[in-house]
Amino acid sequence: VEEDSDVVLPCSLRTKEDITSELFVWRKDGGLKEVFLYVAGKHYNNGLVGQSEEFKGRVFHFQDELKHGNASIIIRNTKISDSGVYRCDFPHLQPRQTFYIQLVVGPAVINVGRGADVVLPCSLSTKEDITFKVFVWRKAPQEHEGQKEVFLYDKGIDNRGQSEEFKGRVSHFQDELKHSNASITIRNTKISDSGEYSCYFPRLQPRQTFYIKLVVGE
Repeated sequence: VEEDSDVVLPCSLRTKEDITSELFVWRKDGGLKEVFLYVAGKHYNNGLVGQSEEFKGRVFHFQDELKHGNASIIIRNTKISDSGVYRCDFPHLQPRQTFYIQLVVGPAVINVGRGADVVLPCSLSTKEDITFKVFVWRKAPQEHEGQKEVFLYDKGIDNRGQSEEFKGRVSHFQDELKHSNASITIRNTKISDSGEYSCYFPRLQPRQTFYIKLVVGE
């Protein structure tokens, strides 16, 4: 799936039995990350504690489907870091039931014609004011070239170290910073601008990084 989209991870018992009063748990990375826990009506979104920080407020189950044995979940606003192997486990059933699914999250893709201007989107879900924050846009290394510095915002415009090919072509939206919008515009795009870009907030806790792929065609 593309980053920032929603994805459903399926998990259903073949028996279709009612699991409203059962326990099921979703974990990631061999059990290291607690994704979602449901215990007979209680879950991470209505009082249970222990959910891994990066999944808080983003994972939901389908209450009306529990009576049909459906323990699927939806992850909203997916991130690259959500990629991995997920396990849906019914530890109290006899025999114990466990299901696995692999999720691959890739960067969103923007296609644009050469010479056009393009906006690369980047916004925090918290909508907090980032006027006095730091964010950095970089272009990932490609064959025969290293990482490129695209845009640096440090409590004001500060483009020390900006890669030569982006000078004078990249701008942000000053009035949108108060709405958590760190998007940039690249003007007069070139074929060589194609590649994977990252928007990075190095001083936020937890750190926030967003990815997007730009394809510039003829």
